[in-house]
Amino acid sequence: MSLKMKAKISEEQMMMSEFKNEPLANFTLEVERKKMMDALAKVKSEFGRTYGLHTADQVSSASNVITSRNPAFPDQIIGSTISATKEDADRALKIVTEGSKTWKKTPASERISLLEKLADWMVSHKYELSAWMVYEVGKSWKEADADTCEGIDFCRYYAREMNRLAEPRMTQMVLGENDTLAYFPKGVSVVIAPWNFPFAILAGMAVASLVTGNTVIIKPAEQSVVIGAKLAQGLKAVGFPQDAFFFLPGVGEEIGPMIVNDPRVDIIAFTGSADVGLSIIESAARKPKAGQRGVKKVIAEMGGKNALIIDEDADQDEAILGATHSAFGFQGQKCSALSRLLVHEKIYDAFVKRFVEAASGLKMGDPANPEFQMGPVIDEEAQKRILKTIQDAKTRMKVLFESKTPAGNGYFVPQTIFECTDAHEKWFQNEIFGPVILVKKFSTLEEGIELVNSVPYALTGGIYSRSPSHIEKAKAEMEVGNLYINRAITGATVQRHPFGGFKLSGIGSKAGGPDYLLQFLEARTVSENVVRRGFAGEKA
Repeated sequence: MSLKMKAKISEEQMMMSEFKNEPLANFTLEVERKKMMDALAKVKSEFGRTYGLHTADQVSSASNVITSRNPAFPDQIIGSTISATKEDADRALKIVTEGSKTWKKTPASERISLLEKLADWMVSHKYELSAWMVYEVGKSWKEADADTCEGIDFCRYYAREMNRLAEPRMTQMVLGENDTLAYFPKGVSVVIAPWNFPFAILAGMAVASLVTGNTVIIKPAEQSVVIGAKLAQGLKAVGFPQDAFFFLPGVGEEIGPMIVNDPRVDIIAFTGSADVGLSIIESAARKPKAGQRGVKKVIAEMGGKNALIIDEDADQDEAILGATHSAFGFQGQKCSALSRLLVHEKIYDAFVKRFVEAASGLKMGDPANPEFQMGPVIDEEAQKRILKTIQDAKTRMKVLFESKTPAGNGYFVPQTIFECTDAHEKWFQNEIFGPVILVKKFSTLEEGIELVNSVPYALTGGIYSRSPSHIEKAKAEMEVGNLYINRAITGATVQRHPFGGFKLSGIGSKAGGPDYLLQFLEARTVSENVVRRGFAGEKA
Protein backbone atom coordinates (compact mmCIF):
# COMPACT_ATOMS: atom_id res chain seq x y z
CA MET A 1 0.00 0.00 0.00
CA SER A 2 1.35 3.41 -0.98
CA LEU A 3 2.10 6.17 1.51
CA LYS A 4 -0.64 8.20 -0.20
CA MET A 5 -3.22 5.49 0.49
CA LYS A 6 -2.03 5.17 4.08
CA ALA A 7 -2.38 8.92 4.53
CA LYS A 8 -5.93 8.82 3.11
CA ILE A 9 -7.00 6.06 5.48
CA SER A 10 -5.52 7.99 8.39
CA GLU A 11 -7.43 11.12 7.33
CA GLU A 12 -10.71 9.16 7.06
CA GLN A 13 -10.22 7.67 10.51
CA MET A 14 -9.49 11.13 11.89
CA MET A 15 -12.67 12.52 10.32
CA MET A 16 -14.74 9.74 11.84
CA SER A 17 -13.19 10.25 15.27
CA GLU A 18 -14.12 13.93 15.11
CA PHE A 19 -17.84 13.17 14.97
CA LYS A 20 -19.54 13.94 18.25
CA ASN A 21 -23.23 13.62 18.98
CA GLU A 22 -25.05 16.84 19.79
CA PRO A 23 -25.46 17.02 23.59
CA LEU A 24 -29.00 16.63 24.87
CA ALA A 25 -30.41 19.52 26.88
CA ASN A 26 -30.31 19.11 30.65
CA PHE A 27 -33.64 20.49 31.79
CA THR A 28 -32.75 20.04 35.44
CA LEU A 29 -30.67 23.20 34.98
CA GLU A 30 -32.48 26.51 35.29
CA VAL A 31 -30.61 28.02 32.36
CA GLU A 32 -31.77 25.20 30.07
CA ARG A 33 -35.37 25.48 31.27
CA LYS A 34 -35.34 29.22 30.60
CA LYS A 35 -34.08 28.69 27.03
CA MET A 36 -36.93 26.30 26.40
CA MET A 37 -39.55 28.53 28.00
CA ASP A 38 -38.32 31.49 25.93
CA ALA A 39 -38.44 29.38 22.78
CA LEU A 40 -41.98 28.20 23.52
CA ALA A 41 -43.09 31.80 23.98
CA LYS A 42 -41.37 32.94 20.78
CA VAL A 43 -42.83 30.09 18.74
CA LYS A 44 -46.30 30.70 20.14
CA SER A 45 -46.09 34.32 18.96
CA GLU A 46 -45.56 32.99 15.42
CA PHE A 47 -48.64 30.76 15.33
CA GLY A 48 -51.04 31.10 12.43
CA ARG A 49 -48.55 31.82 9.66
CA THR A 50 -48.88 30.21 6.23
CA TYR A 51 -45.86 28.79 4.45
CA GLY A 52 -45.52 28.37 0.72
CA LEU A 53 -44.16 25.61 -1.47
CA HIS A 54 -40.55 25.13 -2.53
CA THR A 55 -38.57 27.16 0.03
CA ALA A 56 -41.38 27.56 2.61
CA ASP A 57 -41.39 31.34 2.48
CA GLN A 58 -44.23 32.95 4.40
CA VAL A 59 -47.23 33.85 2.22
CA SER A 60 -49.97 36.32 3.01
CA SER A 61 -52.88 34.04 2.15
CA ALA A 62 -53.83 30.88 0.30
CA SER A 63 -57.10 29.10 -0.41
CA ASN A 64 -55.92 25.48 -0.52
CA VAL A 65 -54.00 24.80 2.69
CA ILE A 66 -53.04 22.08 5.14
CA THR A 67 -53.78 23.35 8.63
CA SER A 68 -51.66 22.10 11.51
CA ARG A 69 -53.25 21.98 14.97
CA ASN A 70 -51.97 21.44 18.48
CA PRO A 71 -53.07 17.89 19.39
CA ALA A 72 -53.33 18.91 23.04
CA PHE A 73 -55.62 21.82 22.14
CA PRO A 74 -57.10 21.13 18.66
CA ASP A 75 -58.69 24.58 18.45
CA GLN A 76 -55.20 26.09 18.49
CA ILE A 77 -53.82 26.48 14.95
CA ILE A 78 -50.04 26.13 14.79
CA GLY A 79 -49.77 27.22 11.17
CA SER A 80 -50.56 26.22 7.60
CA THR A 81 -48.85 25.35 4.38
CA ILE A 82 -50.11 25.50 0.84
CA SER A 83 -51.39 22.04 -0.08
CA ALA A 84 -49.64 20.97 -3.27
CA THR A 85 -51.68 19.89 -6.26
CA LYS A 86 -50.60 17.44 -8.96
CA GLU A 87 -49.63 20.46 -11.06
CA ASP A 88 -47.42 21.68 -8.21
CA ALA A 89 -45.84 18.24 -7.96
CA ASP A 90 -45.06 18.26 -11.67
CA ARG A 91 -43.47 21.71 -11.36
CA ALA A 92 -41.39 20.47 -8.42
CA LEU A 93 -40.17 17.49 -10.43
CA LYS A 94 -39.25 19.72 -13.37
CA ILE A 95 -37.22 22.02 -11.11
CA VAL A 96 -35.25 19.32 -9.29
CA THR A 97 -34.75 17.27 -12.47
CA GLU A 98 -33.22 20.28 -14.20
CA GLY A 99 -31.31 21.18 -11.03
CA SER A 100 -29.83 17.71 -10.89
CA LYS A 101 -27.72 18.49 -13.97
CA THR A 102 -25.66 21.01 -12.01
CA TRP A 103 -26.04 19.77 -8.43
CA LYS A 104 -24.57 16.35 -9.25
CA LYS A 105 -21.47 18.11 -10.60
CA THR A 106 -21.05 20.28 -7.51
CA PRO A 107 -17.85 19.20 -5.74
CA ALA A 108 -18.48 16.99 -2.74
CA SER A 109 -16.48 19.42 -0.60
CA GLU A 110 -19.08 22.14 -1.29
CA ARG A 111 -22.00 19.85 -0.50
CA ILE A 112 -20.30 18.77 2.72
CA SER A 113 -19.65 22.39 3.70
CA LEU A 114 -23.32 23.26 3.19
CA LEU A 115 -24.33 20.33 5.38
CA GLU A 116 -22.03 21.54 8.16
CA LYS A 117 -23.57 25.00 7.83
CA LEU A 118 -27.03 23.47 8.09
CA ALA A 119 -26.01 21.67 11.29
CA ASP A 120 -24.76 24.98 12.69
CA TRP A 121 -28.08 26.61 11.75
CA MET A 122 -29.94 23.84 13.55
CA VAL A 123 -27.81 24.32 16.67
CA SER A 124 -28.53 28.05 16.67
CA HIS A 125 -32.28 27.34 16.37
CA LYS A 126 -32.25 24.23 18.55
CA TYR A 127 -34.74 25.28 21.22
CA GLU A 128 -37.13 26.86 18.73
CA LEU A 129 -37.18 23.70 16.57
CA SER A 130 -37.92 21.66 19.69
CA ALA A 131 -40.66 24.08 20.73
CA TRP A 132 -42.37 23.71 17.35
CA MET A 133 -42.48 19.94 17.91
CA VAL A 134 -43.91 20.32 21.41
CA TYR A 135 -46.80 22.29 19.96
CA GLU A 136 -47.26 20.61 16.59
CA VAL A 137 -46.98 16.89 17.45
CA GLY A 138 -47.28 16.80 21.24
CA LYS A 139 -43.74 15.85 22.20
CA SER A 140 -42.49 16.42 25.71
CA TRP A 141 -39.53 18.75 26.16
CA LYS A 142 -37.14 15.83 26.44
CA GLU A 143 -38.51 13.96 23.42
CA ALA A 144 -38.53 17.10 21.26
CA ASP A 145 -34.97 17.97 22.21
CA ALA A 146 -33.82 14.45 21.32
CA ASP A 147 -35.52 14.77 17.94
CA THR A 148 -33.72 18.04 17.17
CA CYS A 149 -30.36 16.68 18.34
CA GLU A 150 -30.76 13.65 16.08
CA GLY A 151 -31.36 15.92 13.09
CA ILE A 152 -28.13 17.76 13.90
CA ASP A 153 -26.31 14.45 14.26
CA PHE A 154 -27.49 13.26 10.85
CA CYS A 155 -26.00 16.38 9.25
CA ARG A 156 -22.65 16.07 11.02
CA TYR A 157 -22.36 12.32 10.51
CA TYR A 158 -23.40 12.22 6.87
CA ALA A 159 -21.01 15.09 6.11
CA ARG A 160 -18.15 12.98 7.44
CA GLU A 161 -19.41 9.89 5.68
CA MET A 162 -19.53 11.74 2.36
CA ASN A 163 -15.99 12.93 2.95
CA ARG A 164 -15.00 9.28 3.29
CA LEU A 165 -16.81 8.27 0.10
CA ALA A 166 -16.01 11.28 -2.06
CA GLU A 167 -12.63 10.32 -3.52
CA PRO A 168 -12.07 7.36 -5.87
CA ARG A 169 -10.26 4.53 -4.14
CA MET A 170 -7.84 1.98 -5.49
CA THR A 171 -9.37 -1.50 -5.62
CA GLN A 172 -6.13 -3.41 -6.16
CA MET A 173 -2.53 -2.57 -7.02
CA VAL A 174 -1.56 -4.11 -10.37
CA LEU A 175 1.49 -3.21 -12.48
CA GLY A 176 0.48 -1.45 -15.67
CA GLU A 177 -3.13 -0.81 -14.66
CA ASN A 178 -4.96 1.67 -12.47
CA ASP A 179 -8.14 0.25 -10.95
CA THR A 180 -10.44 2.53 -8.97
CA LEU A 181 -13.96 2.57 -7.61
CA ALA A 182 -15.89 5.82 -7.28
CA TYR A 183 -19.40 6.82 -6.27
CA PHE A 184 -21.79 9.03 -8.23
CA PRO A 185 -25.27 10.40 -7.39
CA LYS A 186 -28.32 8.60 -8.77
CA GLY A 187 -30.30 11.71 -9.72
CA VAL A 188 -33.63 12.76 -8.19
CA SER A 189 -34.90 11.56 -4.82
CA VAL A 190 -38.26 11.83 -3.10
CA VAL A 191 -38.39 11.91 0.70
CA ILE A 192 -41.70 10.92 2.31
CA ALA A 193 -41.43 11.41 6.05
CA PRO A 194 -43.58 10.56 9.10
CA TRP A 195 -44.97 12.84 11.78
CA ASN A 196 -43.58 10.98 14.79
CA PHE A 197 -40.00 12.17 14.22
CA PRO A 198 -40.98 15.20 12.16
CA PHE A 199 -37.57 16.84 12.19
CA ALA A 200 -34.93 14.12 12.61
CA ILE A 201 -36.22 11.62 10.05
CA LEU A 202 -37.22 14.28 7.54
CA ALA A 203 -33.84 15.97 7.87
CA GLY A 204 -31.90 12.70 7.84
CA MET A 205 -33.41 11.46 4.58
CA ALA A 206 -33.25 14.89 2.92
CA VAL A 207 -29.62 15.68 3.77
CA ALA A 208 -28.52 12.15 2.82
CA SER A 209 -29.98 12.87 -0.62
CA LEU A 210 -28.36 16.28 -0.91
CA VAL A 211 -24.87 15.53 0.37
CA THR A 212 -24.57 12.62 -2.06
CA GLY A 213 -25.35 14.94 -4.98
CA ASN A 214 -28.99 14.07 -5.54
CA THR A 215 -31.71 16.68 -5.75
CA VAL A 216 -34.69 16.09 -3.48
CA ILE A 217 -38.41 16.61 -3.14
CA ILE A 218 -39.29 16.93 0.54
CA LYS A 219 -42.77 15.77 1.48
CA PRO A 220 -43.55 15.99 5.22
CA ALA A 221 -46.51 14.29 6.86
CA GLU A 222 -49.68 16.38 6.84
CA GLN A 223 -49.68 16.48 10.67
CA SER A 224 -46.22 18.08 10.84
CA VAL A 225 -46.01 20.46 7.89
CA VAL A 226 -44.81 23.44 9.93
CA ILE A 227 -41.68 21.75 11.27
CA GLY A 228 -41.09 20.55 7.70
CA ALA A 229 -41.30 24.16 6.56
CA LYS A 230 -38.68 25.12 9.14
CA LEU A 231 -36.27 22.56 7.67
CA ALA A 232 -36.85 23.96 4.17
CA GLN A 233 -36.19 27.47 5.48
CA GLY A 234 -32.94 26.23 6.97
CA LEU A 235 -31.84 24.71 3.66
CA LYS A 236 -32.47 28.01 1.93
CA ALA A 237 -30.84 30.08 4.69
CA VAL A 238 -27.49 28.25 4.53
CA GLY A 239 -27.28 28.40 0.75
CA PHE A 240 -28.47 25.13 -0.75
CA PRO A 241 -29.37 25.91 -4.38
CA GLN A 242 -33.09 26.43 -4.85
CA ASP A 243 -33.18 23.93 -7.70
CA ALA A 244 -31.58 21.25 -5.50
CA PHE A 245 -34.61 20.86 -3.20
CA PHE A 246 -38.34 21.49 -3.25
CA PHE A 247 -40.58 21.56 -0.17
CA LEU A 248 -43.81 19.87 -1.27
CA PRO A 249 -46.41 19.51 1.50
CA GLY A 250 -49.59 17.87 0.32
CA VAL A 251 -52.18 15.20 0.97
CA GLY A 252 -50.44 11.88 0.56
CA GLU A 253 -53.31 10.16 -1.22
CA GLU A 254 -53.43 12.96 -3.79
CA ILE A 255 -49.80 13.63 -4.71
CA GLY A 256 -48.00 10.62 -3.20
CA PRO A 257 -48.69 8.09 -5.97
CA MET A 258 -47.85 10.65 -8.64
CA ILE A 259 -44.40 11.53 -7.34
CA VAL A 260 -43.58 7.92 -6.44
CA ASN A 261 -44.53 6.64 -9.91
CA ASP A 262 -43.04 9.48 -11.93
CA PRO A 263 -40.26 8.23 -14.28
CA ARG A 264 -38.05 11.21 -13.34
CA VAL A 265 -37.64 9.87 -9.79
CA ASP A 266 -34.61 7.66 -9.09
CA ILE A 267 -34.79 7.19 -5.29
CA ILE A 268 -37.72 6.96 -2.88
CA ALA A 269 -36.86 7.31 0.81
CA PHE A 270 -39.90 6.48 2.92
CA THR A 271 -40.67 6.08 6.60
CA GLY A 272 -44.18 5.10 7.67
CA SER A 273 -46.66 2.24 7.72
CA ALA A 274 -46.02 -1.17 6.21
CA ASP A 275 -49.10 -0.88 3.99
CA VAL A 276 -47.88 2.31 2.33
CA GLY A 277 -44.27 1.15 2.24
CA LEU A 278 -45.16 -2.12 0.54
CA SER A 279 -47.26 -0.31 -2.06
CA ILE A 280 -44.28 1.94 -2.83
CA ILE A 281 -41.98 -1.06 -3.17
CA GLU A 282 -44.50 -2.76 -5.46
CA SER A 283 -44.92 0.26 -7.72
CA ALA A 284 -41.18 0.90 -7.92
CA ALA A 285 -40.58 -2.70 -9.05
CA ARG A 286 -42.87 -2.47 -12.07
CA LYS A 287 -41.50 -2.38 -15.59
CA PRO A 288 -39.94 1.08 -16.16
CA LYS A 289 -42.04 3.71 -17.89
CA ALA A 290 -40.86 5.74 -20.86
CA GLY A 291 -38.20 8.15 -19.71
CA GLN A 292 -37.28 6.18 -16.60
CA ARG A 293 -33.53 5.69 -16.36
CA GLY A 294 -33.53 2.44 -14.41
CA VAL A 295 -34.91 0.51 -11.48
CA LYS A 296 -35.94 2.88 -8.71
CA LYS A 297 -34.13 2.56 -5.41
CA VAL A 298 -36.51 2.25 -2.44
CA ILE A 299 -35.39 2.82 1.14
CA ALA A 300 -38.28 2.01 3.44
CA GLU A 301 -38.57 1.91 7.23
CA MET A 302 -41.98 0.49 8.08
CA GLY A 303 -42.43 0.08 11.80
CA GLY A 304 -42.31 -2.70 14.35
CA LYS A 305 -44.01 -4.80 16.98
CA ASN A 306 -41.22 -4.60 19.50
CA ALA A 307 -40.67 -6.88 22.47
CA LEU A 308 -38.64 -6.77 25.66
CA ILE A 309 -37.70 -9.93 27.57
CA ILE A 310 -37.41 -9.71 31.35
CA ASP A 311 -35.35 -12.72 32.39
CA GLU A 312 -35.73 -14.35 35.78
CA ASP A 313 -32.43 -12.91 37.04
CA ALA A 314 -32.94 -9.41 35.62
CA ASP A 315 -32.11 -6.31 37.63
CA GLN A 316 -35.72 -5.37 38.17
CA ASP A 317 -35.03 -1.77 39.18
CA GLU A 318 -33.28 -1.13 35.87
CA ALA A 319 -35.80 -3.18 33.91
CA ILE A 320 -38.76 -1.20 35.25
CA LEU A 321 -37.15 2.09 34.21
CA GLY A 322 -36.25 0.78 30.76
CA ALA A 323 -39.60 -0.86 30.12
CA THR A 324 -41.60 2.18 31.23
CA HIS A 325 -39.57 4.58 29.11
CA SER A 326 -39.68 2.27 26.09
CA ALA A 327 -43.43 1.71 26.33
CA PHE A 328 -44.71 5.20 27.08
CA GLY A 329 -42.13 7.66 25.73
CA PHE A 330 -43.96 9.97 23.28
CA GLN A 331 -47.16 8.07 24.05
CA GLY A 332 -45.83 4.90 22.42
CA GLN A 333 -45.78 6.62 19.03
CA LYS A 334 -42.32 5.47 18.03
CA CYS A 335 -41.62 2.72 15.53
CA SER A 336 -39.15 1.41 18.13
CA ALA A 337 -41.57 1.60 21.08
CA LEU A 338 -42.17 -1.37 23.34
CA SER A 339 -45.55 -2.99 22.76
CA ARG A 340 -44.96 -6.56 24.01
CA LEU A 341 -43.50 -7.09 27.47
CA LEU A 342 -42.41 -10.70 28.03
CA VAL A 343 -41.75 -11.63 31.66
CA HIS A 344 -40.37 -14.86 33.10
CA GLU A 345 -42.96 -16.76 35.10
CA LYS A 346 -40.80 -16.86 38.25
CA ILE A 347 -40.85 -13.06 38.61
CA TYR A 348 -44.03 -12.33 36.65
CA ASP A 349 -46.39 -11.27 39.43
CA ALA A 350 -43.90 -9.06 41.27
CA PHE A 351 -42.54 -7.42 38.13
CA VAL A 352 -45.89 -6.73 36.52
CA LYS A 353 -47.15 -5.16 39.74
CA ARG A 354 -44.19 -2.79 39.74
CA PHE A 355 -44.60 -2.03 36.03
CA VAL A 356 -48.24 -1.04 36.58
CA GLU A 357 -47.22 1.15 39.51
CA ALA A 358 -44.57 2.85 37.38
CA ALA A 359 -47.05 3.47 34.56
CA SER A 360 -49.59 4.92 36.96
CA GLY A 361 -46.98 7.40 38.18
CA LEU A 362 -46.67 9.10 34.78
CA LYS A 363 -48.64 12.32 34.50
CA MET A 364 -50.58 13.12 31.32
CA GLY A 365 -51.33 16.62 30.10
CA ASP A 366 -50.15 19.56 28.00
CA PRO A 367 -46.60 18.70 26.83
CA ALA A 368 -45.67 22.39 26.84
CA ASN A 369 -45.79 22.04 30.64
CA PRO A 370 -42.71 20.07 31.81
CA GLU A 371 -44.76 18.72 34.71
CA PHE A 372 -46.25 16.15 32.32
CA GLN A 373 -44.36 13.17 30.93
CA MET A 374 -47.14 12.13 28.56
CA GLY A 375 -49.13 14.14 26.05
CA PRO A 376 -51.77 13.54 23.39
CA VAL A 377 -51.61 11.24 20.39
CA ILE A 378 -51.16 12.92 17.05
CA ASP A 379 -54.73 13.52 15.85
CA GLU A 380 -58.38 12.59 16.13
CA GLU A 381 -58.03 9.71 13.70
CA ALA A 382 -55.28 8.13 15.82
CA GLN A 383 -57.28 8.75 18.99
CA LYS A 384 -60.36 6.99 17.62
CA ARG A 385 -58.31 4.10 16.23
CA ILE A 386 -56.48 3.46 19.51
CA LEU A 387 -59.63 3.76 21.63
CA LYS A 388 -61.36 1.29 19.30
CA THR A 389 -58.39 -1.07 19.66
CA ILE A 390 -58.57 -0.85 23.45
CA GLN A 391 -62.27 -1.65 23.45
CA ASP A 392 -61.72 -4.59 21.11
CA ALA A 393 -58.85 -5.95 23.22
CA LYS A 394 -60.98 -5.74 26.37
CA THR A 395 -63.29 -8.40 24.96
CA ARG A 396 -60.47 -10.97 25.02
CA MET A 397 -57.84 -9.85 27.51
CA LYS A 398 -57.64 -8.80 31.13
CA VAL A 399 -56.97 -5.10 31.78
CA LEU A 400 -54.14 -4.69 34.29
CA PHE A 401 -54.14 -0.89 34.15
CA GLU A 402 -55.96 1.91 32.39
CA SER A 403 -55.09 5.51 33.19
CA LYS A 404 -57.32 8.55 33.37
CA THR A 405 -57.15 11.14 30.60
CA PRO A 406 -57.23 14.93 31.01
CA ALA A 407 -60.46 16.84 30.59
CA GLY A 408 -60.96 18.83 27.42
CA ASN A 409 -60.95 18.07 23.72
CA GLY A 410 -57.28 17.14 23.34
CA TYR A 411 -56.42 13.90 21.57
CA PHE A 412 -55.53 11.97 24.71
CA VAL A 413 -55.84 8.21 25.10
CA PRO A 414 -55.29 6.19 28.28
CA GLN A 415 -52.16 4.23 28.98
CA THR A 416 -53.48 0.69 28.91
CA ILE A 417 -51.77 -2.53 29.97
CA PHE A 418 -53.30 -5.89 29.04
CA GLU A 419 -52.42 -9.38 30.18
CA CYS A 420 -52.09 -11.58 27.11
CA THR A 421 -52.25 -15.38 27.25
CA ASP A 422 -52.38 -16.14 23.52
CA ALA A 423 -49.45 -15.33 21.21
CA HIS A 424 -51.85 -15.51 18.27
CA GLU A 425 -53.91 -12.64 19.70
CA LYS A 426 -54.52 -10.00 17.03
CA TRP A 427 -52.93 -7.18 19.00
CA PHE A 428 -49.95 -9.30 20.00
CA GLN A 429 -49.15 -9.62 16.29
CA ASN A 430 -50.13 -6.21 14.88
CA GLU A 431 -49.04 -2.62 15.46
CA ILE A 432 -51.14 -0.34 17.63
CA PHE A 433 -48.89 2.76 17.66
CA GLY A 434 -50.02 4.16 20.96
CA PRO A 435 -49.56 3.68 24.72
CA VAL A 436 -51.04 0.17 24.77
CA ILE A 437 -48.90 -2.69 26.12
CA LEU A 438 -49.47 -6.42 26.15
CA VAL A 439 -47.75 -8.36 28.92
CA LYS A 440 -47.15 -12.08 28.48
CA LYS A 441 -45.62 -14.76 30.67
CA PHE A 442 -42.97 -17.20 29.46
CA SER A 443 -41.32 -20.17 31.16
CA THR A 444 -37.98 -20.60 29.35
CA LEU A 445 -35.70 -18.26 27.43
CA GLU A 446 -36.28 -20.36 24.32
CA GLU A 447 -40.00 -19.68 24.62
CA GLY A 448 -39.37 -15.97 25.18
CA ILE A 449 -37.21 -15.68 22.07
CA GLU A 450 -39.78 -17.64 20.07
CA LEU A 451 -42.41 -15.11 21.15
CA VAL A 452 -40.16 -12.24 20.08
CA ASN A 453 -39.68 -13.80 16.66
CA SER A 454 -43.32 -14.80 16.15
CA VAL A 455 -44.41 -11.51 14.57
CA PRO A 456 -43.89 -10.31 10.98
CA TYR A 457 -41.78 -7.35 12.13
CA ALA A 458 -38.11 -7.19 13.12
CA LEU A 459 -37.16 -3.70 14.23
CA THR A 460 -36.12 -3.34 17.88
CA GLY A 461 -36.10 -5.66 20.85
CA GLY A 462 -34.26 -6.23 24.08
CA ILE A 463 -33.52 -8.35 27.08
CA TYR A 464 -32.80 -7.65 30.72
CA SER A 465 -30.69 -10.49 32.06
CA ARG A 466 -27.61 -11.06 34.19
CA SER A 467 -26.84 -14.43 32.63
CA PRO A 468 -23.96 -14.27 30.10
CA SER A 469 -25.18 -17.39 28.30
CA HIS A 470 -28.73 -16.02 28.02
CA ILE A 471 -27.40 -12.72 26.68
CA GLU A 472 -25.33 -14.54 24.06
CA LYS A 473 -28.34 -16.63 23.09
CA ALA A 474 -30.41 -13.47 22.66
CA LYS A 475 -27.69 -11.94 20.46
CA ALA A 476 -27.64 -15.04 18.28
CA GLU A 477 -31.36 -15.75 17.99
CA MET A 478 -33.50 -12.63 18.48
CA GLU A 479 -34.73 -11.45 15.08
CA VAL A 480 -34.48 -7.68 15.47
CA GLY A 481 -32.53 -5.02 13.63
CA ASN A 482 -31.55 -3.26 16.86
CA LEU A 483 -31.05 -5.40 19.95
CA TYR A 484 -30.70 -3.65 23.31
CA ILE A 485 -29.35 -5.47 26.34
CA ASN A 486 -30.04 -4.22 29.86
CA ARG A 487 -31.26 -0.83 28.62
CA ALA A 488 -34.32 0.78 27.03
CA ILE A 489 -35.14 -0.30 23.47
CA THR A 490 -35.81 3.22 22.15
CA GLY A 491 -33.49 6.18 21.67
CA ALA A 492 -31.12 5.06 18.92
CA THR A 493 -28.17 7.44 18.60
CA VAL A 494 -26.58 8.33 15.26
CA GLN A 495 -23.36 6.36 14.56
CA ARG A 496 -23.56 4.56 17.92
CA HIS A 497 -26.78 2.70 17.07
CA PRO A 498 -27.32 2.54 13.28
CA PHE A 499 -31.08 2.10 13.06
CA GLY A 500 -33.32 -0.11 10.94
CA GLY A 501 -34.93 -3.52 10.75
CA PHE A 502 -35.90 -6.29 8.38
CA LYS A 503 -38.88 -8.58 7.65
CA LEU A 504 -41.87 -6.18 7.45
CA SER A 505 -39.93 -3.52 9.33
CA GLY A 506 -38.26 -2.34 6.19
CA ILE A 507 -35.67 -2.60 3.46
CA GLY A 508 -32.42 -0.74 3.10
CA SER A 509 -29.35 0.02 5.17
CA LYS A 510 -29.49 1.43 8.66
CA ALA A 511 -29.99 5.17 9.13
CA GLY A 512 -27.09 6.82 10.90
CA GLY A 513 -24.75 4.01 9.92
CA PRO A 514 -21.78 3.55 7.56
CA ASP A 515 -23.82 1.97 4.75
CA TYR A 516 -26.65 4.48 4.58
CA LEU A 517 -25.29 6.94 2.02
CA LEU A 518 -24.37 4.12 -0.35
CA GLN A 519 -28.07 3.72 -1.09
CA PHE A 520 -28.10 7.17 -2.70
CA LEU A 521 -25.06 6.48 -4.85
CA GLU A 522 -24.04 4.42 -7.86
CA ALA A 523 -20.67 2.67 -7.74
CA ARG A 524 -18.56 2.74 -10.88
CA THR A 525 -15.28 0.93 -11.49
CA VAL A 526 -12.64 2.29 -13.84
CA SER A 527 -9.78 0.12 -15.11
CA GLU A 528 -7.14 2.03 -17.06
CA ASN A 529 -4.24 0.48 -18.93
CA VAL A 530 -1.26 2.73 -18.20
CA VAL A 531 1.28 0.83 -20.28
CA ARG A 532 1.23 3.12 -23.31
CA ARG A 533 3.47 5.13 -25.67
CA GLY A 534 2.12 8.57 -24.82
CA PHE A 535 -1.06 10.56 -25.23
CA ALA A 536 -2.43 12.03 -28.40
CA GLY A 537 -2.54 15.79 -28.44
CA GLU A 538 -5.77 17.51 -27.47
CA LYS A 539 -7.82 18.88 -30.34
CA ALA A 540 -8.49 22.57 -30.34
